[in-house]
Amino acid sequence: MQLFSRCCAKGFDGRKKGKTEPTSWREFSLKELHAATNSFNYDNKLGEGRLGSVYWGQLWDGSQIAVKRLKAWSNSEEVDFAAEVEILARIRHKNLLSVRGYCAEGQERLLVYEYMQNLSLVSHLHGQHSAECLLDWTKRMKIAISSAQAIAYLHHHATPHIVHGDVRASNVLLDSEFEAQVTDFGYDKLIPDDTEGKSNSAYLSPECATSGQESEGGDVYSFGILLLELVSGKRSVERVNATTKRGITEWVLPLVYERKFGEIFDQRLSGEEEEVGEKLKKMVLVGLMCAQREPEKRPTMSEVVEMLMSESKEKFSELEANPLFKNPCSSDENSREQEVAEENSDVISEEKDHHHQQQQG
Repeated sequence: MQLFSRCCAKGFDGRKKGKTEPTSWREFSLKELHAATNSFNYDNKLGEGRLGSVYWGQLWDGSQIAVKRLKAWSNSEEVDFAAEVEILARIRHKNLLSVRGYCAEGQERLLVYEYMQNLSLVSHLHGQHSAECLLDWTKRMKIAISSAQAIAYLHHHATPHIVHGDVRASNVLLDSEFEAQVTDFGYDKLIPDDTEGKSNSAYLSPECATSGQESEGGDVYSFGILLLELVSGKRSVERVNATTKRGITEWVLPLVYERKFGEIFDQRLSGEEEEVGEKLKKMVLVGLMCAQREPEKRPTMSEVVEMLMSESKEKFSELEANPLFKNPCSSDENSREQEVAEENSDVISEEKDHHHQQQQG
């Protein structure tokens, strides 16, 4: 869900720049949230995604919140909305934006979060802050590692283990220090089946698009697309012409074959990558490893974290030597050249044998 993908320019004079200290999870009344958001006023609207709208609000004590108003929710008797939200609220990691509370009154279902003043990663890469270039390479690498750690925590350490199911740039929020805060995890029981809504997403792995089933491998694929976006500044899908669209991996991989990494790096930061060139290359290669079509070839999120954090030149060389980054067309040409060379060698040998026999005769 696109939580904070855009922000209205008006009506936000009251937003404080200070970092709000998180408070304990609780239930909010609908009246309280109406007051906080000025009755869900359009001027308070932060964004809208496939699951609903998000509004900025301020509570009576001055703390700032983001309120997600679900446009559809699962009213199955088997699903206890409050209980499911409480489970999610207990998932704690420094780079996960946990639910602060909820409201369930009548037909309204709302989720309450801390407000992230730097909005989402998508707003800095493609949205209202993209021209400002607030994300230098150091910040981007930090965001890559911290968001990977958050997803790895969900997969391997959270109780219960959680598949995020919707990893994308709009679900990576940024706090006042530009620290990544991954959000919108674990909603599968709270909302109706939304396979159709996700089917057009460039972040969706091939197997998830086919089966409609979310998986850890699907999260890894989505994270790979996110990494390539982060390092290139390109969208996950871009229009080539009036009739053709191109996925980011289709654009990146041929450039990697030719080792033209400079053409992949975000041109808005051109000239600043000299000191971190190897780390940026690693982000590209890890992104492509994650976004392989075959799920069995993808690393786990724990392995992704390890690769991104590793300072070992030997490990980087091993990564760079992966067959994925060898041009298959080039291999075919080399094989053909070798075959031709062998054929020529056989012909020369036959000519020598024939000449030798003539001399003996």
